[in-house]
Amino acid sequence: MRWAKPNLRNGMHSLLGKSGASIAVDRDARLESLRDAMLECIDARHATGMTPFAQMFTRIRHSNSAEDLWYLRGDLMALLSSIHGEALAREKVDALTPLFEGLLPPGLSRTRRPGH
Repeated sequence: MRWAKPNLRNGMHSLLGKSGASIAVDRDARLESLRDAMLECIDARHATGMTPFAQMFTRIRHSNSAEDLWYLRGDLMALLSSIHGEALAREKVDALTPLFEGLLPPGLSRTRRPGH
């Protein structure tokens, strides 16, 4: 009967006035916004047929977690670089990073500094 026992997370959410359901809805909405932002980076006119753009579009649309989307950033960067050049692609991908805040496990979104 573990499911019936309160845990620290539920206790903290109760103190904050948020139910687990409302937090899950908020997380799902943020994940959908993140997906939409990533899809906006892909020009819709390229996302047809069996092109790499269409494949990336499908991979982003069907990703189930922020972690999956985080790891797709590299592939998105490569795809955008092939059309727009590396500088603009980096700009677009870097603009997505703040949208991941609070959705990833600690340490996953930290970037490494050269030499560390």
